[in-house]
Amino acid sequence: MHPSPPPAAAVRFGPVFALAAAGVAMSNLDLFIVNVALPVVGEHFADAPLSRLSWILNAYAVVFAALLVPAGGLADRTGARRAYLWGVAVFTLASALAALAPGVWTLIAARVLQAAGAALLTPASLGLLLTAAPPDRRAGAVRGWTAVGGEAASLGPVAGGLLTALDWRWVFLVNLPVGLFVLLAGPRILPASPPAGGPRPDLTGAGILTAAIALLALGLVKAEEWGWTSAPTLGALAAAAVLAGWFAARSARHPAPIIPPALLRTPAFGPATLANLLFAAAFAAMLLAVVLWAQTGWGWSALRTGWAIAPGPLMVPGLALGAAPLVRRFGPGAVAALGCAVFAAGNLWWFAALTPDPAYLTAFLPGMLLTGVGVGLTLPTLVGAAVSILPAGSFATGSAVVTMARQVGSVLGVAALVAVLGAAPGAGDFDNGWLFVTAATAATGAAVLTLLVRPGRG
Repeated sequence: MHPSPPPAAAVRFGPVFALAAAGVAMSNLDLFIVNVALPVVGEHFADAPLSRLSWILNAYAVVFAALLVPAGGLADRTGARRAYLWGVAVFTLASALAALAPGVWTLIAARVLQAAGAALLTPASLGLLLTAAPPDRRAGAVRGWTAVGGEAASLGPVAGGLLTALDWRWVFLVNLPVGLFVLLAGPRILPASPPAGGPRPDLTGAGILTAAIALLALGLVKAEEWGWTSAPTLGALAAAAVLAGWFAARSARHPAPIIPPALLRTPAFGPATLANLLFAAAFAAMLLAVVLWAQTGWGWSALRTGWAIAPGPLMVPGLALGAAPLVRRFGPGAVAALGCAVFAAGNLWWFAALTPDPAYLTAFLPGMLLTGVGVGLTLPTLVGAAVSILPAGSFATGSAVVTMARQVGSVLGVAALVAVLGAAPGAGDFDNGWLFVTAATAATGAAVLTLLVRPGRG
């Protein structure tokens, strides 16, 4: 946006990391900051039902997922610095529009625009870091980038609770100072990166993928209301399957597909991407379930719920960075499998211990600590296993594929949980929710065991 950016060889890594991490933290915070505010938003807009409110979460995740790879390709083609700053600008503007939204559907529309900005800035941010970092520091840069993004996503409910105590619109207004800071400082600090060129990304394929994910989420979210065997539910699920098949066939022959087949053939990349999708489904469902349990089951306020969730996320950054020696010694598969086991144990604790009588210290907190440990061990390990081995020309595109998989997983996790819980969930419905999250975590564990054990890659 401004002339004369510094060349990559002339920058200091620390300031570049800080600016790139600021944008990623902002966009990842918005993945889950709205969760805690969701019941309050529903009350503000005439008691909107959960099936409608869930699209405030899912519209963001669907569009974010579908646009990540074309946006990553655009960043590789035009330069990561330009793509990152434009993404931050779009995200900041959309945040202001979301705060001013007069209704649920206008809020959802603003969330769609937010997602477009997030999709542009996220892969470009990692491209900036990998351009600025020396080769021997790239793995550490990836873990630090992942830790910041994962911690921001995990702290979303905490920040959401604090801000909702003021007004739910503050969950969007909080992005404005961060975005403006990056836009002012970025042109002077972020390095210029040469564009890679190449064919235009498959925007039609992105549209097909968006529609497929949205229809799948729609079928899952509305199945309880429509009926699992009703024509609308089966039609939505069948249409999603047809579009997914069309997308796969188109990707196989397009010169710049949304999911490049060559990337999926990179050792460890395909299995790690699948594992990221499955764990994101478990994580998103868990986070929404604990928020709904605290607010609808125990009647807690958004602020109290945010503080109750805080101990788990606060464990994530230290574990994310501290697990690096374990990954180097035992390989990413073993560390991620351990994380999955601990995360599943947290959900099983809630299944056994939570009752309608509030008991934070003995019933809620242990599960929160266990899931925090699980996230800290699993999330950065899986992302690092996937992107740290990418060739230099595919940094942004490859990281976009991994992040896309995580967002698809988040959509499916939220949609499946809403289907499991129903319109007015009781304690028994939440038991089914904890078991669903445990099953998704077990599937993640099975996927990570296929990862090649390569000490020194973490």
